[in-house]
Amino acid sequence: MDKYICTPITEEVTKQLKAGDYVYLSGTIYTARDAAHKRMIEALENKEALPIEIKDATIYYMGPSPAKEGQAIGSAGPTTAGRMDKYAPTLLDLGEKAMIGKGKRNKEVIEAIKRNKAVYFAAVGGAGALISKCIKKSEIICYEDLGAEAIRKLEVENFPMAVVIDAEGNDLYEMVKCNNA
Repeated sequence: MDKYICTPITEEVTKQLKAGDYVYLSGTIYTARDAAHKRMIEALENKEALPIEIKDATIYYMGPSPAKEGQAIGSAGPTTAGRMDKYAPTLLDLGEKAMIGKGKRNKEVIEAIKRNKAVYFAAVGGAGALISKCIKKSEIICYEDLGAEAIRKLEVENFPMAVVIDAEGNDLYEMVKCNNA
């Protein structure tokens, strides 16, 4: 089922999303990959504030290519989500409600998704140039020294993705695998 939602994504929203739903997201999301996630966890360990408001946040696992003239951002395809698995449960427990990436998640992340009534979306890998057309504004928020892995604040409009793991822990990848067995 196609759903159009806006950020912030709250528990009220995540409870309505089901694995397999197609979602078009509009609003503010943040980008962060491995290096930025590592720094956020280190900040928490050092009792420092996170550089973004994590409650009800949506983090897109992506490092863009440089923007061409007249564009907000360059190619903006998803990164393999499993690289963030060791960091994701901590951020979910702090209130993050949605993650966007590609690929499977480990058991600990799925348990954290269920515990926190969050959601994991997949964006289409290999379609970064098309996805970038949904990004209307891009601004580096912090960790500029990380280059493409800096945390960015994005304004998106009808950003296309699918619910892979819903708030109940239903996993689209497992559902498809079982149906094809």
